[in-house]
Amino acid sequence: METRQQGFLDSEPLREADEDLVSEVNLNNSMMTEEEREEIQQELSKLEEEISTLRQVLASKEKQHAELKQKLGITPLSELRNNFSRSWYDMQSSTAYKKTSDTLSTAGQKTSAAFNNFGNAITRKFGDMRNSPSFKSFEEKVESTVSNIKTKVGGAGTGGSFDEVLSSAANASSQATPTNNLTDSAERPC
Repeated sequence: METRQQGFLDSEPLREADEDLVSEVNLNNSMMTEEEREEIQQELSKLEEEISTLRQVLASKEKQHAELKQKLGITPLSELRNNFSRSWYDMQSSTAYKKTSDTLSTAGQKTSAAFNNFGNAITRKFGDMRNSPSFKSFEEKVESTVSNIKTKVGGAGTGGSFDEVLSSAANASSQATPTNNLTDSAERPC
């Protein structure tokens, strides 16, 4: 066989001879003497006993802890409530919460101002539209049409502004009751 220097990172793949060496390794560590093995077994047993004792002590302490809480009137529900309150307070006092709260408050104020400006702009536009010559012309035509209809239907009609005509028309339509259209033509006045 060749003699070569082997390192931790051998770049050559394993050969059949290498695989044979690996399979001959005893995983039970037969290099240990019977005395060493017995000593380790004793140490393991001792550790297991200590773990068992510590578990018993912990259980006793947990029982004592629960009894003291019961004497103080501390229930799991009150503990949960206190923990929740404490967590809520801690969250509210955090800088991230404060920054987020301030940002949302500012955004709400800006949104409110934007809607207010939008509403003012709409109101102004409707006012401008109502004062425009084309709307005035339309208003005059509606008033004259309503006036003509009133004189033909109900006698002498008083003109009035557009608002008065609209409100009188609304009042008339709310007071009118539907009639039966299937009445005899003889019953209807002509």
